Amino acid sequence: MSRKIAIINDISGYGRCSTSVILPIVSHLGVQGCALPTAIFSNHTGFPSFFCQDFTGSMQAYINEWKKLDLQFDGIMTGFLGSARQISIVQDFITSFRTPQTHVLIDPVMGDNGRMYPTYTEKLCREMKRLIAYADIVTPNLTEACFLTGTPYKEGGWKVREIDDMVHKLADMGARNVVITGLKMGGCIGNALATQGGATSFQRQTQVEQTRSGTGDVFAAILGADAVNGVEFATSVKRASRFVRQSLIETLKTETAHNTGIDFECTLDKLKRK
Repeated sequence: MSRKIAIINDISGYGRCSTSVILPIVSHLGVQGCALPTAIFSNHTGFPSFFCQDFTGSMQAYINEWKKLDLQFDGIMTGFLGSARQISIVQDFITSFRTPQTHVLIDPVMGDNGRMYPTYTEKLCREMKRLIAYADIVTPNLTEACFLTGTPYKEGGWKVREIDDMVHKLADMGARNVVITGLKMGGCIGNALATQGGATSFQRQTQVEQTRSGTGDVFAAILGADAVNGVEFATSVKRASRFVRQSLIETLKTETAHNTGIDFECTLDKLKRK
């Protein structure tokens, strides 16, 4: 029987991000992706205009059909959640579908570059902190880590102890494995990671360009599938980072428009199953 992962996230019809990116990657890694939409966008919000259909009112009926099928998941991934009600629905979903073998990855899609997304409120931030208690893996970027831990955001000049403090605050919320992404380290971009109770370590790579839409989704997709496939956490973080970097290099070669995201299709064959 094939392994399955539930992907609780928005769907963007155009622009490589969210579920549209995650599905082909987890499939390539030998895991069946099962999408539970939180919202449906014509294209992602980085474009000047977009259509959005909030899916909150339909989520429970959708989930009830999965319960009738007695579905079980080896992994559960969450991404964009647009309301406190959606976070509550996700908490119930995890409680209902999780087994001792299920790996839960929470990607707290809240903001970037020091700012919360317009849909986010202080209440949503408090609810997201509660959701992290369910996580086997949590993958905030630097901005999200700051909001979740109450740490003032700054562009640079971070000390190791400051990052270490944020990592352990996130672990104290209940997350077993933590990775803070998008740390600027000179000419490199890095991640800080730790397993609950362990020391913080850092991984870094030469920065290719500023982050594009969808890079976090690509990163999280690899971590989610790898967890289901039994790949060790630090190894998974390293290979996800390398794959994102390789894809960004190919994206620059093809002069892909910035809004269309990361051209990961060109490098997918280099991403090996473990």
